[in-house]
Amino acid sequence: MASSDSKAAKVDPRSIGSPKGTRDFYPEDLLRRRYITEVWRAVSIRHGFEEIDGPTFEHSELYAVKSGEGILGELFQAFSGKADDEREQVRETGNAPFALRPEFTPTLARMYAAKAKQLPKPVRWFCVPNFFRAEKPQRGRLREFMQWNVDVIGGEEHEAVAHDAEIIGTLVAAMRTLGLRSEHSRVHFSSRHGIDNLFSALGVDPADRDSWLQLLDEAKKIGPIGYLQRAHALPGGADLGKKLSRLLLDEPTEGQAETALSGGGDVSRGIRELGTALNQSGVEGWHRFDLNIVRGLAYYTGTVFELIAEGERAVAGGGRYDNLIELFGGPPTPACGFGMGDVVLGNLLDDHGLMPADGAAMMDAIQRTVSGVSLRPEVFVVSGGEEHDHLVQPLLANLRSGIEADGFDGKPWDVARFDATSGGVRPMHARTTAKATRNLKKLLADAERQHARFAVVIHGDEKVQLKDLDAREDVGDFAIDPSAREDADLPQRRPYVGRAIRDRLGN
Repeated sequence: MASSDSKAAKVDPRSIGSPKGTRDFYPEDLLRRRYITEVWRAVSIRHGFEEIDGPTFEHSELYAVKSGEGILGELFQAFSGKADDEREQVRETGNAPFALRPEFTPTLARMYAAKAKQLPKPVRWFCVPNFFRAEKPQRGRLREFMQWNVDVIGGEEHEAVAHDAEIIGTLVAAMRTLGLRSEHSRVHFSSRHGIDNLFSALGVDPADRDSWLQLLDEAKKIGPIGYLQRAHALPGGADLGKKLSRLLLDEPTEGQAETALSGGGDVSRGIRELGTALNQSGVEGWHRFDLNIVRGLAYYTGTVFELIAEGERAVAGGGRYDNLIELFGGPPTPACGFGMGDVVLGNLLDDHGLMPADGAAMMDAIQRTVSGVSLRPEVFVVSGGEEHDHLVQPLLANLRSGIEADGFDGKPWDVARFDATSGGVRPMHARTTAKATRNLKKLLADAERQHARFAVVIHGDEKVQLKDLDAREDVGDFAIDPSAREDADLPQRRPYVGRAIRDRLGN
């Protein structure tokens, strides 16, 4: 005991700083982080996602199942040191039984698989936990960080494109809420199916594809020389590496990219369908097809995407992972989602002057964000007929994003941004149904089960029926167009339904 005390006494506590790659949060630092995380929560809730969380550490095998045993060397591993079996495992294998979470997807898959039979189809989940990665710290990349995760799990195969667009639309909504524009950041998306077709055309062995995907994903970070050096060591060597570089990394035009990935036309059709669905979700101008996006993780199965800032910085990334739930013991389940870290996003907001500069402004911004979102759905949108289905997503997008006040040109947290006296309509928590039925009575029952305050039934561009579900009464007929307002000279013109809901709610 004396020897142990002697060693401890030699350590000067004044020399112990925070671990490398971590942050200390003083009050204003924590306000800064909270501003980001509360915007994430507000956007998620308005888009119909529900918050979950899981343990800070998991069994190490959970990560090995998804990424292989090699991942264990990249994790902060943990064990209590009190149990004989834990100590023996560490001595024999060099690996601890637990690991601090580096990501949420394995936990998400485990949680869904455990209750798959009881859960609705699909589920829309989000979380904002802290994560740990044992890697070299650098700008925008730390060993401990907060990350926003948003996922749609389940549903039918034919809904995949709509769910991909929903996920990407939620990501873009956060950028807009924070004041970023499409010239600052844009979603670049690609197709794993198309890349697989391209690999097949070039004769890449399926067993080698994961290694090539990882290399292509890291190509920009390691540079042309590093890329070719690593390509030389892979099956196919530098010659295959050069071919893949020309096709995937040398900025082909969208037309060339689609041709390279066509594989009989299915992939090109899927790319066009996703582009159309994204435009209907209100993110026109915020996306582009880009063969550079491959995402190195093996579990992606379809659409893959990254939010790229200033043409080079990846702020968020994700895609479709249709086989992962099954890997963790659940039924075959389609799924898609993304993750975004707070560190690189905070840097981006600083670069564009979009972070409140002092404590008072920060407190006001956080308060408005928290008080401006309703946990209860405020409006539930359904189509009154198949011919009106294409109008559902545009209306949802407008309700969720809100309408800025006339001539507004301030900071995103300014109280005047959605000022009602200047024509503004604040963002709302808006949902729609996942049911295939056309029976309006059943659709309205679905709205009530989700505790919606109002229901909107779309009968056309200029006729949507607004129902107050709490008061059980029809409010009247309104328009979808956000620019539509009551006009004394044109009494037959209906105002925008979002304004009617705002007035009815009194805020």
